[in-house]
Amino acid sequence: MRTVLLDLDGTLVDSAPTIVEHLAAAIAEVGFPVPDEARLRRFVGPPFETALPELGLTPEQTAAAIVAYRRSYDAVAATVTPVFPGVPEFLARLREEGLRLATATSKPEELARKIVAGTGLDGFFDLVGGADHVAGRVGKAAVVGSVLQRLRLEPARHPVVLIGDRHHDVDGGAAHGVPVIGVGWGYAEPGELAGARRLAADLDDLAAVLRGDDVWSTTVPRDAA
Repeated sequence: MRTVLLDLDGTLVDSAPTIVEHLAAAIAEVGFPVPDEARLRRFVGPPFETALPELGLTPEQTAAAIVAYRRSYDAVAATVTPVFPGVPEFLARLREEGLRLATATSKPEELARKIVAGTGLDGFFDLVGGADHVAGRVGKAAVVGSVLQRLRLEPARHPVVLIGDRHHDVDGGAAHGVPVIGVGWGYAEPGELAGARRLAADLDDLAAVLRGDDVWSTTVPRDAA
């Protein structure tokens, strides 16, 4: 069986406006100057533990900002996060074609489950995989590894691809030898997805890519990115 791992933010759901709003408020709460919206959008996708220090926040400010963000964002995310147009129909088509689906998101797994359920997408997935900070599962590579383990997948033997919109998806897939398809409707900067196996401009293009055999090849070396 072919398995498709899907990122959440910027791939299935258009979460950037809400994330940016709550992140800005959290940064202000810890007393750090709030960057403009364009810069904050770059942090939609990667874990804040590594992204916020790039702004200059201290470890203490980073930890406090994440707590403030989680307190406000997590309370509303399941009810205010919109699905990109056509995503439910696309996922239904993949299931009809016999593909197994799972998410692999840097979001906390418990929150990812709530968002997937709140958007009505939960029936499409065999597993909603995400981060687990208590267990030390932070970052896309760790999440992908956990999803592969729980689905009992070995990329060298089983056909599996990862679909995402940021370079963290490309890096996380490459760490486990999983081919990555980059999507053109997400939050990537120009050229950010250069390391992806294939790029898809829209959902129809993505469906066509998944029907081809070349993207399922297991020749991607570990740490290729």
